[in-house]
Amino acid sequence: MEQPKGVDWTVVILTCQYKDSVQVFQRELEVRQKREQIPAGTLLLAVEDPEKRVGSGGATLNALLVAAEHLSARAGFTVVTSDVLHSAWILILHMGRDFPFDDCGRAFTCLPVENPEAPVEALVCNLDCLLDIMTYRGLVLDIYYQGTEAEIQRCVRPDGRVPLVSGVVFFSVETAERLLATHVSPPLDACTYLGLDSGARPVQLSLFFDILYCMAENVTREDFLVGRPPELGQGDADVAGYLQSARAQLWRELRDQPLSMAYVSNGSYSYMTSSATEFLHSLALPGAPGAQIVHSQVEEQQLLAAGSSVVSCLLEGPVRLGPGSVLQHCHLRGPIHIGAGCMVSGLDIAHSEALRGWELHDLVLQGHRTRLHGSPGHAFTLVGRLDSWERQGAGTYLNVPWSEFFKRTGVRAWDLWDPDTPPAECCLPSARLFPVLHPSRDLGPQDLLWMLDRQEDGGEALRAWRASWRLSWEQLQPCLDRAATLASRRDLFFRQALHKARHVLEARQDLSLRPLIWAAVREGCPGPLLATLDQAGAEDPGVAARALACVADVLGCMAEGRGGLRSGPAANPEWMRPFSYLECGDLAAGVEALAQERDKWLSRPALLVRAARHYEGAGQILIRQAVMSAQHFVSTEPVELPGPGQWVVAECPARVDFSGGWSDTPPLAYELGGAVLGLAVRVDGRRPIGARARRIPEPELWLAVGPRQDEMTVKIVCRCLADLRDYCQPHAPGALLKAAFICAGIVHVHSELQLNEQLLRTFGGGFELHTWSELPHGSGLGTSSILAGTALAALQRAAGRVVGTEALIHAVLHLEQVLTTGGGWQDQVGGLMPGIKVGRSRAQLPLKVEVEEVTVPEGFVQKLNDHLLLVYTGKTRLARNLLQDVLRSWYARLPAVVQNAHSLVQQTEECAEAFRQGSLPLLGQCLTSYWEQKKLMAPGCEPLAVRRMMDVLAPHVHGQSLAGAGGGGFLYLLTKEPQQKEALEAVLAKTEGLGNYSIHLVEVDTQGLSLKLLGTEASTCCPFP
Repeated sequence: MEQPKGVDWTVVILTCQYKDSVQVFQRELEVRQKREQIPAGTLLLAVEDPEKRVGSGGATLNALLVAAEHLSARAGFTVVTSDVLHSAWILILHMGRDFPFDDCGRAFTCLPVENPEAPVEALVCNLDCLLDIMTYRGLVLDIYYQGTEAEIQRCVRPDGRVPLVSGVVFFSVETAERLLATHVSPPLDACTYLGLDSGARPVQLSLFFDILYCMAENVTREDFLVGRPPELGQGDADVAGYLQSARAQLWRELRDQPLSMAYVSNGSYSYMTSSATEFLHSLALPGAPGAQIVHSQVEEQQLLAAGSSVVSCLLEGPVRLGPGSVLQHCHLRGPIHIGAGCMVSGLDIAHSEALRGWELHDLVLQGHRTRLHGSPGHAFTLVGRLDSWERQGAGTYLNVPWSEFFKRTGVRAWDLWDPDTPPAECCLPSARLFPVLHPSRDLGPQDLLWMLDRQEDGGEALRAWRASWRLSWEQLQPCLDRAATLASRRDLFFRQALHKARHVLEARQDLSLRPLIWAAVREGCPGPLLATLDQAGAEDPGVAARALACVADVLGCMAEGRGGLRSGPAANPEWMRPFSYLECGDLAAGVEALAQERDKWLSRPALLVRAARHYEGAGQILIRQAVMSAQHFVSTEPVELPGPGQWVVAECPARVDFSGGWSDTPPLAYELGGAVLGLAVRVDGRRPIGARARRIPEPELWLAVGPRQDEMTVKIVCRCLADLRDYCQPHAPGALLKAAFICAGIVHVHSELQLNEQLLRTFGGGFELHTWSELPHGSGLGTSSILAGTALAALQRAAGRVVGTEALIHAVLHLEQVLTTGGGWQDQVGGLMPGIKVGRSRAQLPLKVEVEEVTVPEGFVQKLNDHLLLVYTGKTRLARNLLQDVLRSWYARLPAVVQNAHSLVQQTEECAEAFRQGSLPLLGQCLTSYWEQKKLMAPGCEPLAVRRMMDVLAPHVHGQSLAGAGGGGFLYLLTKEPQQKEALEAVLAKTEGLGNYSIHLVEVDTQGLSLKLLGTEASTCCPFP
């Protein structure tokens, strides 16, 4: 079923009963807008209720008026007009009354919910769930509050359930206009701030039992006018008359509005009552097989009982938590034992000592941030899970009757209530139980925990308690510092998040830190995260590259999409000092120097982006050093030195990748482990890539790059070491050939000997090296890596050495790191090794590539040749930018990329099996799936013209994919019918807008790298000037 479209709210209003909380909750709304939970254009308003006891109905009318005022002003009106409601979507959220189990109310009560795919890591509160739900509708006959059994029976549906009022109400535009109109009509004007500012007497209205109740079909005017909303309670006749007048006005305005309901058949709703048992049941899962650990770091998870819940906590050492218990917003250090049925919230590590030695059961212990006469403070409350917060009945405290509590502790009733307090008012909410200030020391949980057991301290604890200034729960509520509470929660959340970040890096976990990075940046605290990443990177070489990439992500997020593209140059001289430390292996000094330089680049977006590029450049140095470990598997054997002028010619096929590409790319190749299935192929019957080398008498290096026919070649002569200095600049003329001389050990660029001295001493002269490729630039067929392999093979043989093909594969990895182009190993495996094969590398260093030939049924190679075609798309791919994007996504461990990388490796084995079976349809499915995997790995690798071409060809092929990284180059097809070159040329000729394409024959090459010596007379090379 199609997902309903969400609502882009015009206004979101949060009503609250305390004036001091308005700015606090306004900021919380703005934080959620930064997290993109609320659209950027939505007007956010936190609105104080006009009176503390204005009721849910009065609060709704006042909020609607405030919204209409703001929208009217925004539209250019000078008075409030209901016209603005016609095009507006207004969401009004009521904070409601005080809640015993969270200082910030029900809206900000945190839930044991964690979404690993959320773009921004954050605690999930009731408010967040409401924002998510409200972005997605029989007539109501009556509304019952604590109805009789007979009334409830009348509501039973065929499924045996009773529709429960959920608190969600939708007003149509007409109804909202009618309700808004009442704000100028006495006595309803007293529900709004305008009426109260005008001196009107306050009136308390219920949203359900006043505003909605008058629209219910079975309600008569007489019953409505004499009724009293349950939340109002009993009062004098004067209040009743005033309310009756208000109800009469509502009846006139709203009676003809139809009231309907939407019944959510499988839904559930928690009223979040004052019952601690119900609250704990909603947060913990008694039947769960294990503990819920949400946004928390727990050192000894085995001590958390099944059915317990830990939310936004740091638990160090042995902290034992019993079944059905909840820990929230705590930083504790064991040994601590919290038994079953408890809730502990708001305690910091300094309070851990007070908990030691106690085994708590069925208790609610909370720490509170307070502000008394302008001074910040810390208070604690302790109640029993079974205690009642209602003002009726005998009541209990700490799960025992008051009389038993008095007997056990020595506390007396006059300690808690004034002598003239009516017995009905002597209840838990009004009992002055909780110390908020001691004359000589800071308060702690111990100032309440002593009440749990008879003390043998000579009454010292009781005297200290009596000496403290104490408040009741009701008196404490206006003194709560909700700004400090939310700030401390945010601080603890990020403290545990930093522990998480460090653990994720050190344990090499495939968890993305990007949501945490976004959270830290958007909430203005990236500094501690940067320090944590620096520390992790400096101490552990195995995670350093990922840590540096995460720093780059932080800097990129701080730029907020400004300052330019993330990909770009990273060779500013200011960063060379930290780079030099990394190059020489001093990781700690390198990371420290990077951080020092970083601090100079934080002032504006453009500098932040450039700094991010240099951090990625630093990561490339570490990747290069890891890949250099492939040198362990490079070896040569001495052979007879060819004569002067005798050419050594190396030729190779191209390669086509059928599955697994990207998994061979460092660091995936050694962090995940790679597997790629590739084919060595001839294009139009030719082996298109080659190199030739020979010794020359002059102590120089003669380099030629270009087509095999010499008139188009670019020729370079290196007569001194300075001519080779740009070997590590990929775009410099002849850079690959220069790097080949260095990697082959023929030239040592850092030697004290001059170039001519080195060449004469070892070889009696210089060398000439010529490389060529008959494929277009950016073909996607592995040209540059295969070309490097042919150059190394020809040079080594010309220097009197022979290198095995598997050693040559690793030598190319080394050369490409020296050249600084990076890249994986699949290209050289595909072109240097013959036929159909799977290359694999394990998740370890040193990086070693192993190759397995794939055996296919007899005659299948020819069948494959008949069905395989190459189409040159005419588009030049930009693999460098694609590579940077892929590495960025991998280091961020984006869930989709991690899953896709594992799928690439797994599908390679499935593709190999399809080759062994000789099944073209199965291979076509592999190709189609492989192309989808490539697109997921590197979004943007499919140009529109290529997509159009693939759509046209789709009916004629089993499968198709762009070669290599995609983005252009060659498209390879597995056709349904054999020998389809001419037929498909005709198909494409009828399609407009495809550009300069061409179709080529392709066949599997069964030879791979070939190396041969020619006589001097066979030379066709024009002499260098």
